Amino acid sequence: MRKFLRRAIRSLTRALVVLALIALGGTSYVDHALTRVPAVTDYAGRLAPASGTNWLLVGSDSRAGLSQEEEQDLVTGGTADAAGARTDTVMLLHIPAGSGAPTLVSLPRDSLVDIHGHGPDKLNAAYSSGGPALLSRTVEERTGLRIDHYLEIGLGGFAGVVDAIGGVRICLPQPIEDPKISLSLPAGCRELTGPQALGFVRTRNFAGGDLQRAEHQRQFLTALVDKATSREVLLNPLSSVPMTWRLADAVTIGDPDHLDDLGQLGYQASLVGTGLTTAAVPIGGSAEVPGVGSVLRWDEPRAAALFDALRHDRPLPP
Repeated sequence: MRKFLRRAIRSLTRALVVLALIALGGTSYVDHALTRVPAVTDYAGRLAPASGTNWLLVGSDSRAGLSQEEEQDLVTGGTADAAGARTDTVMLLHIPAGSGAPTLVSLPRDSLVDIHGHGPDKLNAAYSSGGPALLSRTVEERTGLRIDHYLEIGLGGFAGVVDAIGGVRICLPQPIEDPKISLSLPAGCRELTGPQALGFVRTRNFAGGDLQRAEHQRQFLTALVDKATSREVLLNPLSSVPMTWRLADAVTIGDPDHLDDLGQLGYQASLVGTGLTTAAVPIGGSAEVPGVGSVLRWDEPRAAALFDALRHDRPLPP
């Protein structure tokens, strides 16, 4: 009996070692597979680190890597329709240093900002002009918050992640119709597929335009993270493994970041159901700027109060 137990223990130990090596190899492979860009760089007069950690979350409208069939399925249009690179989504996720819940803030892409070396323009022009590094610097200088980490996902990657976890449930008080991107969603609750989810976060076919879209993006990101970190997904290898590979293939991160940084982000994101605060930059109005077009102007006193609260890990002002 003792001999049998010793053999069983040795066999179990070898199995655990093999599993550990497989897990380590998988982790190493995923970390190596991540695309990295110089997104967070130092410059003269850059802000000093403050309390907490700040992630810049970006959704780009890049069609790179999409086949012609995928462009048709996702109704993205081709590179001829959208040459260059732009940002459809810009969000700031602040993770407090203490035990408080994280805060997700939408930064409308049409916000009027001063872009270093280019002058006044829309926020998404910073990405078009200088990529992730200039966008990060612009957000830092406009908000007064130092960016610590960067995460970007493109159109195809976004839809792929949604499909990998079996869709995301969204409840709509009113139907949404946008013929330009072949989007038709009835009122009520339903599981959105990848293409439907992409249309939901992209459409601006509302009276509120970009502001309404930003609200939908925060709503969907909350639901997406809630589903992705649920037991239904994490404990099911048929969902969790495809999701992991899809994410590794779909996201772009800052060059100093690694898989453990994404793990910390995932852990904080798992707090979505327990008190994530979502907000948008207070808007003071819109205007037409020569050479720039229609822009959104921030309500400066209220915006300053919002970012000052984040900088010092205080509750957001009403």
